[in-house]
Amino acid sequence: MNRITKSMYGIRYFDETAQNDTMIHKLNPLVKLLVSFVYILTAVSFGKYEIVSMIPLAIYPAIVFNLGDIKILPVLKSSLLVMPLILFVGISNPMLDRETVVIFENVVVSRGILSYISLIIKCTLSVICGMLLIATTSVDDLAKALGSMHVPKIFIMTFLLTYRYIYVLIEEFSNISTSYFLRAPGQKGIHYKLWGPLLGQLLMRTYDRAQSIYSAMSLRGYRGKYYTVKNILHINDYLYLILWIVFLFMVRFNNVPVMLGNIMTGAF
Repeated sequence: MNRITKSMYGIRYFDETAQNDTMIHKLNPLVKLLVSFVYILTAVSFGKYEIVSMIPLAIYPAIVFNLGDIKILPVLKSSLLVMPLILFVGISNPMLDRETVVIFENVVVSRGILSYISLIIKCTLSVICGMLLIATTSVDDLAKALGSMHVPKIFIMTFLLTYRYIYVLIEEFSNISTSYFLRAPGQKGIHYKLWGPLLGQLLMRTYDRAQSIYSAMSLRGYRGKYYTVKNILHINDYLYLILWIVFLFMVRFNNVPVMLGNIMTGAF
């Protein structure tokens, strides 16, 4: 299997992990979606020069990794895919904002560097939070949670079908690339003259597969509508939601590391 196909098949890890039977996985998907939304909103709402005050936000992914029995490496690998974009977006900050600030006794840095680091931390935490949501909640449960939030059903159906279509595309790409390399052993890549014909064949084969899937759905009663059941919240769901929201509000409106430092040094 070539590297592209192997990396694309890595998506299946999250589907498999979402089927685990842990305390986090048993929570209502609506609660996990709301907590993730509040967490990302809290992370991006910090000032562009704030770094130390965001440190407590790392507690949430650390706890979810532990309670959800999720491996850290696959999540970090997937999160790193967006890192080049993050680095590119904020690369001009150090050049545009050159005003200096003292962070320690003899350490002076520009505000642009602080804002650049802050941007990286915000984006990384937000991406990891989204990855953890997918790793602890199946796509069907996410669709059910979106339905509970009264998201239009056409958007939910589009989201589900698009996600399922990715796997059809992956399988067909794997079959085509495997067939090609069996006929061209030792070749490092697909010759550029064949990119067009192979791409057209890929789209035609995935379209045929999608038509077969749609026919199977229609035979099983699908009529273009997505039906959801009512979400029932239990006491564990309420406790999880309330505790995390209280924690995130406390972190957002109080500099927790500074408060702890003052307590430990007796500065109060």
